[in-house]
Amino acid sequence: MTLIFATNNPNKVKEIMAITGPPFNIISLKQAGIEKEIPEPHDTLEANATEKSSVIYQLTGKNCFSEDTGLEVVALNGAPGVKSARYAGENQPREAHINKLLHELKDKKSREARFRTVISLIMDGREYLFEGICNGHITTSPKGTEGFGYDAVFIPDGADSTFGEMTLTEKTIYSHRKKATEQLISFLQTKI
Repeated sequence: MTLIFATNNPNKVKEIMAITGPPFNIISLKQAGIEKEIPEPHDTLEANATEKSSVIYQLTGKNCFSEDTGLEVVALNGAPGVKSARYAGENQPREAHINKLLHELKDKKSREARFRTVISLIMDGREYLFEGICNGHITTSPKGTEGFGYDAVFIPDGADSTFGEMTLTEKTIYSHRKKATEQLISFLQTKI
């Protein structure tokens, strides 16, 4: 079964492909020959995920899925949330987003946070949503260079290292994206 993953983020493609495996053939937008940036104009992860999968399904008529992920920090009322990739402004490097987050948290006692992923699958014209959550906390300074986004400042519950210090295999043990993807896979296996 071939599915188009509606993203241009190679890190997300790598993570999803490490989880899925046969009999699923996951192809990126680039592999599908689609050179399109899909906007994320909505104020929920669910709506942004739906936007991306809907655009690609309408464009290709092929089964596809997308995801949107946000870091939700309790002391910041869920921010950066849906704006995680744009927290310090459009097209800023990840260090700028991390620095803004750490600055916002500097006087806060609570550093509890969670990564939340929502996957939107459009299959044969119908949409299905799947959610994965990874609880943890934010460190006081970045640690590690692996991963992307806020990985260097997030320690998942049950771990001693940030996602930024973990290999992809180690990160997958805790991953919010893995939890959502496993739900997607379980659903797809009923359709084979």
